[in-house]
Order: sequence, then C-alpha cells, then structure tokens
Amino acid sequence: MFARSAARRLARAALALSLGLGLAVPAMADGLRIQKSGKSRIAQFERQTRLLDSRLAGQYQQSARLRPKGTSTKSVVDLALPGTIPAYSGNRRSQYLPHARAMARKHGVPEDLFLRLVQQESGWNPSARSNKGARGLAQLMPGTAAKLGVDASDPIQNLEGGARYLRMMYNTFGNWRLALAAYNAGPGAVQKYGGVPPYRETRNYVRIIHGS
Repeated sequence: MFARSAARRLARAALALSLGLGLAVPAMADGLRIQKSGKSRIAQFERQTRLLDSRLAGQYQQSARLRPKGTSTKSVVDLALPGTIPAYSGNRRSQYLPHARAMARKHGVPEDLFLRLVQQESGWNPSARSNKGARGLAQLMPGTAAKLGVDASDPIQNLEGGARYLRMMYNTFGNWRLALAAYNAGPGAVQKYGGVPPYRETRNYVRIIHGS
C-alpha cells in the first residue's frame, strides 16, 4: 500500500520536476521530457518516475557522506520524533545563512529544518566535497544538480537545488522525516522499506536534523 502511494506521489513529483521547476535542457533530454505522442500521459509519468528514482537514488547512495554505513534486521525503522522541528542553533555567522532561509521559504521548506540540514551536510562550507563527488553547502551530486538545473559549484544555486530536492521528497512521501531519509539514502530506499530505511547513518541523520 505504501509503495503504491509513494509511486503515485513520485509521479506527481516527476511531473512537477519536468514541467514546473525549470530543469536544464540536458536533463530533460536525458529522459525527463514529456513527449508529445499518443501514449498515455500516466504511462509516461510512471516511466519518468522510475527513471528519476533510480538515477537520483543511485547518485546519493554512492556519496561517501550519504551512503548508509549500517543495517538493521528490522524491515522498517520507526523513529518516534516530535512533530515540532527544533530551532536552528548552529553557525550564525555564515554569509550564506540569509540565502538558505530565502531558498527554504521559496520552496516551502521549514527554515529551521533546512538550516539544520545544511549544518549537518557541510558545516556551511561552500567548498565541501565528499570523496564521491557530492559538493557544496547542500552536498549535491553533480548529476542531481544537473537534473535540477543548478550549478553545484555555485553556493546560492547549490542551496536552491538542496531546498528544491528536499521539497520534492516531501511532496513524494508526505512528511519531513521521510523527506530527510530520502535526501540521505535515496527515495528508492524509503520505498523499499516502507519508511525510514534501517541504516544507522540515515537514522542518525534524521534524528539530528528533525530532532530527537
């Protein structure tokens, strides 16, 4: 039941990504463009959903910062987290803090949540890079940034991509806890386990950012 619901939400996210979020032409040419043909639009959405999920999930799972480091014997991890997101209490001197707030507002992401994500991902270092290539303040993989139509090496665009992708995951899974899990481990992992994946790193990631 969850997988079917998530798939439908992913279809809507894929539609929003291809039509409403202004992706770069190369990304659309890479399989995300809606073709003008007689085929069912729903069938096209489903194909695009599978393509987007597999590519973005693969890119994130190969990042050294984002790759799950441990597993559990449980199929679903139930994190009893509060509904209120804790106030951001990290670095307040970064010149990029106002930009992060602006991008969070632009894409409908709670400001404190997004600031906590950036703090966790990069410590506000715009030059941060994992040994697998995740880059910048929001630690975007180059392929993901390209599909989102942003330049990962530009700090402001990096924040734009991070906020946009997090919002996409929220639209897909319906709550910020699962959106964070998908940002960390990939949407495919959240679908597979029907919730937060049983990976130690992902569990800690969600707790640190969302609150414990």
